[in-house]
Amino acid sequence: MKGGANKTNPRIRDLISRLKTTSREHGVNIWREVAVRFESPGRNYAEVNLSKISRYAGSGETILVPGKVLGSGVLSESVNVAALNFSESATNKIIDAKGKCMSIEELLEDNPKGSRIRILR
Repeated sequence: MKGGANKTNPRIRDLISRLKTTSREHGVNIWREVAVRFESPGRNYAEVNLSKISRYAGSGETILVPGKVLGSGVLSESVNVAALNFSESATNKIIDAKGKCMSIEELLEDNPKGSRIRILR
């Protein structure tokens, strides 16, 4: 089944559809790549710790995690992070570092061209 039709979570089905539509409308492949990742089984979704985000992200950068952000590690830079889900400790640490937590849907709305986004998995 294509297009996330086999997904039972309505949020994931809607997100896949919105990602593909935005990719087509703006001619941007980043959203299609993320949609394809969400079409895979949920057990394959990324789980990224803050320590990894801290290693690869610079101050003010926007990071996209196609999965869940976990709170292990220290975040010293102000980073905008978009993900499907956040652990409570990850949310607190990102906010404490003057960063921003947002849903992938919010990032898609704010930046439909997908410019200056780094995907971590």
